[in-house]
Amino acid sequence: MCAETTDKPEYKDTLNLPKTDFPMRAGLPQREPEWLARWERIGIYDRLREKAGRKPFTLHDGPPYANGHLHIGHALNKTIKDMIVRSHQMMGFDSRYVPGWDCHGLPIEWKIEEQYRAKGQDKDKVDVVDFRQECRKFAEGWVDIQREEFKRLGITGNWEDPYLTMDFHAERVIAEEFQTFLMNGTLYQGSKPVMWSPVEKTALAEAEVEYHDRQTEAIWVKFPVVAGDALYTKTRTDVVIWTTTPWTIPQNRAICFGPEISYGLYEVTGRPEECWASIGDRYIVADDLAEGIFAAGRLDAGMYRRLSDVTVEDLTNLVCAHPLRGIDGAESEWGFDVPLLPGDHVTDDAGTGFVHTAPSHGDDDYQIGLKNGLPMTFNILDDSSFRADLPFFGGEQVVRPNGKPGGANKAVIEKLKEPGALLALKRITISDAHSWRSKAPVIRLNRPQWFAAIDRAVGDGQDSYGTTIRERALRSIDELVAWTPRTGRNRLHSMMEVRPDWVLSRQRAWGVPLTCFTKVGAKPDDADFLLRNEEVNARILDAFEAEGADAWYKPGAKDRFLGNTVDPAEYEQVTDILDVWFDSGSTHAFVLRDRADGTEDGIADVYMEGTDQHRGWFHSSLLQACGTMGRAPYRNVVTHGFTLDEKGMKMSKSLGNIIAPEKVVQQYGADILRLWVAQTDYTADQRIGPEILKGVADSYRRLRNTLRFMLGSLGDFSEADRVAPADMPELERWVLHRLAELDAKVRDGYARFDFQEVFQAVFTFATVDLSAFYFDIRKDALYCDGDTLQRRAARTVLDLLFHRLTTWLAPILVFTMEDVWLTRYPGEGSSVHLVDIPETPAKWRDEALARRWAGIRAARRVVTAALEVARTEKVIGASLEAAPVVHVSDDTLRADLAVLPFEDICITSQITVTDAPAETGAFTLPEVPGVAVVFAKADGQKCARCWKVLPDVGTHAHDGVCGRCEGALSA
Repeated sequence: MCAETTDKPEYKDTLNLPKTDFPMRAGLPQREPEWLARWERIGIYDRLREKAGRKPFTLHDGPPYANGHLHIGHALNKTIKDMIVRSHQMMGFDSRYVPGWDCHGLPIEWKIEEQYRAKGQDKDKVDVVDFRQECRKFAEGWVDIQREEFKRLGITGNWEDPYLTMDFHAERVIAEEFQTFLMNGTLYQGSKPVMWSPVEKTALAEAEVEYHDRQTEAIWVKFPVVAGDALYTKTRTDVVIWTTTPWTIPQNRAICFGPEISYGLYEVTGRPEECWASIGDRYIVADDLAEGIFAAGRLDAGMYRRLSDVTVEDLTNLVCAHPLRGIDGAESEWGFDVPLLPGDHVTDDAGTGFVHTAPSHGDDDYQIGLKNGLPMTFNILDDSSFRADLPFFGGEQVVRPNGKPGGANKAVIEKLKEPGALLALKRITISDAHSWRSKAPVIRLNRPQWFAAIDRAVGDGQDSYGTTIRERALRSIDELVAWTPRTGRNRLHSMMEVRPDWVLSRQRAWGVPLTCFTKVGAKPDDADFLLRNEEVNARILDAFEAEGADAWYKPGAKDRFLGNTVDPAEYEQVTDILDVWFDSGSTHAFVLRDRADGTEDGIADVYMEGTDQHRGWFHSSLLQACGTMGRAPYRNVVTHGFTLDEKGMKMSKSLGNIIAPEKVVQQYGADILRLWVAQTDYTADQRIGPEILKGVADSYRRLRNTLRFMLGSLGDFSEADRVAPADMPELERWVLHRLAELDAKVRDGYARFDFQEVFQAVFTFATVDLSAFYFDIRKDALYCDGDTLQRRAARTVLDLLFHRLTTWLAPILVFTMEDVWLTRYPGEGSSVHLVDIPETPAKWRDEALARRWAGIRAARRVVTAALEVARTEKVIGASLEAAPVVHVSDDTLRADLAVLPFEDICITSQITVTDAPAETGAFTLPEVPGVAVVFAKADGQKCARCWKVLPDVGTHAHDGVCGRCEGALSA
């Protein structure tokens, strides 16, 4: 290997040493903004759209919410999307990306309400249109902030014209999509339990709920049997239920049992002093739970006995009284009978084997009530307080306005004590639903809401994938969509199989209203309850297109929209707004279908979001599209996991482990953050932290050095230097083979959105195959050869490598590859992001050559390891001082080595390959059998120009050089 020398005469200036302005230190935090400004100045995204004849490829952006600075999850999400878009563009597609924002809904409304509360003002006294305008202004401000933060990460896209769900056209289309549900018969008003936030006073979707541990009172309640077999009525017998929501007891209408569960009749035979049970009490409970039930009631094993079996037939014939019946003042409310009903949802895993059933407050309870004609109760108001006229409990709240527990549970428990209806009481910790915005507990509450029926036939004739929304969704999942990872399919499919009807309505102000009218005096089941009129619908849509959804709330809106079509006095205007998931679920219509940069069929090639969106955007988009266009709006669904700290902990302010993308960019640069994304398996949860980022930065430096070496050796390369592959030495043809292999792997990886596989393959190739092998070998020829075929071939390969490495890596390291590209191809209109990955000829692949070079590289490993021993023992200082003897037993390998300059490949001055048996003590590697090395020093003098030790040094016209260097100097 050649290098600088202090020997005289000085031949340094005669060497072809690397020359490049590409700096060792990247300076990314300072330099990246310059490239961003340059891309904006020359219009990179728009120039790419001008390339004709390319197949469109569209990634549809799941809209982030416009309220707050970006977190590391945003950076991960947008970077993956950017890699998908850029890689497909460079593989020959017209790859489009329109960024978007979700702008309606409770989080923004909540922020404006907070501002009012801080000023001591009442939000409900503000004109609704004025209030909505403040929400719009708040969202606009955050859209501008987030846009700049996303752009700083190097995200490409149509930033000048993003989509916003609050744009007038978007609001018009959202209303239009809702009207499709209105007209196709899937929209209905019902009163069933929904997730209800008492603090925010609105229904919530499952995707707006998260689960946290909280403490509550668990109670075991006795329901006295009042009818049934004489065995249970002659002597007082109680059916015991268990619940963690005591406040629901006043709404009880039935008790459910499990037909497959074994039940028994038990009698109390003894009791401690502090116990609510009495000797002689008889209870019916599940046998497998009896011990735990009596233990909760402070009854030891010797204090009760089992009297008999209780059969399913017995249970079916039993009728109980409500535990509050018989208390003075309670008869009017709780004087009814409580039937026992079979229920498949009942288990004997916990509780008593009996489920207290309040149809107003649970999905299973509601279904049982629907099946058996149980009445719905309306005891709980929007703020979770009992209605004022309810005996004993009027005004008590389940959840206070600050999200803390109210007095409802305590009031019910204390009242149950009066008639001796409690068997046990215990404070326990449960995992329960909370609003992800206010963080306050959520209750299940029946409220009149608007629903999309997902099992009702959709009357639209688009029945290729089913007649109902559920059928269409399930078939789309299996027949129309590819899933990355495959587990995404399983998750969404299982959710879609069992999900209830979609709750569309929210009782808030900032959003797109449910643009419909109901007939005064009509009931929800009446045929004329909903006004279905195309003329009225069109009038609404025209107004929304011109004025936005605020038109619905302006004075005289009802008369304006109903006009002369129907009598306004006969209809009521619905004031609820749509679930924001309906907004984002509708984006396919006003982005993919309506925009000039959308798609011909309104279907996206890719939806890509976090795994939580299986119950969020993936889910709502599927429901919405199946209701309006008969199928899923996407062909691929790609899912990433969550971002954790280095220890695998969830990031939180309280733990102090948050990694803000802004800080990473300031310290390392956006390319390091992007490289972290590329190095992770994003389909699982990822970890990030200071030590991980240091490792990423080290990988980046190694890769940068590889690129710098190429640039240094290509400074004056021209087409006159190019060598045809057929004329190249074997080593160069082996590199071309590796390029052909890698090109296929890179394209396949990008097509499958597997950036980790792409980067690892390219990084390993660059650092192992190139830097540590090919470049190490060819430095000598590149620096010291004259105008030889070998040097020209090597530079040709470097040129081919340059165009592939830069374009392969450009979707990942957007700034660095631009830096590399402009170093070689400067100019105002030049950019690596304007070119495609070059086609790599299939004929470059040579499997026989690859197999041969696998053996050659293995033999080289033995030689270099043997030389390292000699260097460690200070026998030599550099490998060029060696002339090892290599004993090779395999005839084929030995023949391959014989036709090669194996000394150059091993970076020695001389080498001898022999078939003679190796002497005892020769150096070997166990993983390379049949190859042994005996160390020997090279004969001759050290060339003053290339540093090889050769016998002919000093025998040429130029003093102190070898024959090869003499030729270079004389040329």
